[in-house]
Amino acid sequence: MTQDVEMKDEEALPQAPLPSDSASILQHLKEGASFIEAASYTKEVRRIARAVRLTIQLRRKLTAPLLSAFLDYALLPGSEAHARLSAYLPKVTIGMAWKLIMMMPTSAVQAPAKHILPELEIYCYLLVILFLIDQKRYDEAKACSSASIARLKNFNRRTVDVLASRLYFYYSYSYELTGNLAEIRGNLLALHRIATLRHDELGQETLLNLLLRNYLHYNLYDQAEKLRSKAPRFEAHSNQQFCRYLFYLGKIRTIQLEYTDAKESLLQAARKAPFAAQGFRIQCNKWAVLVRLLLGEIPERIIFMQRGMEKALRPYFELTNAVRIGDLALFRNVAEKTGLRNISISYSRISLADVAEKLRLISTNPIADAESIVAKAIRDGAIEASLDHANGWMVSKETGDIYSTNEPQAAFNSRIAFCLNMHNEAVRALRFPPNPHKEKESAERRERQQQEQELANHITEDDDDDF
Repeated sequence: MTQDVEMKDEEALPQAPLPSDSASILQHLKEGASFIEAASYTKEVRRIARAVRLTIQLRRKLTAPLLSAFLDYALLPGSEAHARLSAYLPKVTIGMAWKLIMMMPTSAVQAPAKHILPELEIYCYLLVILFLIDQKRYDEAKACSSASIARLKNFNRRTVDVLASRLYFYYSYSYELTGNLAEIRGNLLALHRIATLRHDELGQETLLNLLLRNYLHYNLYDQAEKLRSKAPRFEAHSNQQFCRYLFYLGKIRTIQLEYTDAKESLLQAARKAPFAAQGFRIQCNKWAVLVRLLLGEIPERIIFMQRGMEKALRPYFELTNAVRIGDLALFRNVAEKTGLRNISISYSRISLADVAEKLRLISTNPIADAESIVAKAIRDGAIEASLDHANGWMVSKETGDIYSTNEPQAAFNSRIAFCLNMHNEAVRALRFPPNPHKEKESAERRERQQQEQELANHITEDDDDDF
């Protein structure tokens, strides 16, 4: 279940058809390297993201000869990075790698560089780790990812942040695949602290989610909530990371019995998740169905009929149907709240003994059990009522005109805030090309203002002399 929960970024990307021959794939890798090289000089992070997207599309086509050829192309032969990464590839493929290089156009062969760009070195680490994970060589992937993290600590460049966030993920993922996730918890905390000090916001998002995943993997919900509540606040820069955060927050809130907040987080994560991230959306819907049942709600049938989810959600549909028809023995906790909701609607005041009888509570002290169930349902917001402990009654609140309260105003305000936030995020995501016409107008306006200021100063000096 753990592996199904995680939403991979590559699942959210369109899988464009790519050439199958090795020389063309190597040419595409070289194109990604050119994006990274240009980004390192122009400081345009979006070029790095473009190279990562291209790499994800090529991931399933990577082979050892291809990687050997690309390492010879991108890194200096004999350098420390080249020697370390080449050690993870079979030695017999080196001759094949040179054949691939010779097959490339003459203009595509790189002249030896004087210095290795940090971004290009980290990109090579990412390629090798992806290859090792896909080949199920998890121990070697774990060693390679650890070496990449040690190398990352030496770089404090914003153009490295996008690649670093991917390495953080695969660093944690490789340890999870080998069952050693607890070993890196301290390292993840240290990396999160470094990312915070360096103002690496994407790294902070990624590492916070990895830490939450680490804690939840071992059912350490209290530690996860303490970390989440004390972590620095920031605005989401990655939709994938934001969806993961909402999912983990929903799980924490569910265990803490805060079902209303949990439902909102889980449903929002399912809505925001990319359509291709089917495994992630299935897990979000599973948890959301359980939380809604615990709240005494009946999920809509359309939830269980989403394309590609019918089989996975079939047990949850049967459970929901059992609750809907009132089979209390199948899911007693949900049925208790569902029954309480019906009771609160039907009665303005009812004794706890009658509540216990209607819910068919069988225990040594059914009245005390009914009182605890009612109190929990009131706290969770499943029913609008209060407890009269002195008389042993449950008193339902009268249903009045909702428009005479502040609830519609609060709902309207929350929707406006959501729309404004979405608008602000869209504006921040816009990138405007330079406009020479406006720059010329600005220069002319500044010159005109300067002339007016000089004229005003001259007039003032003349007035002082006359006085």
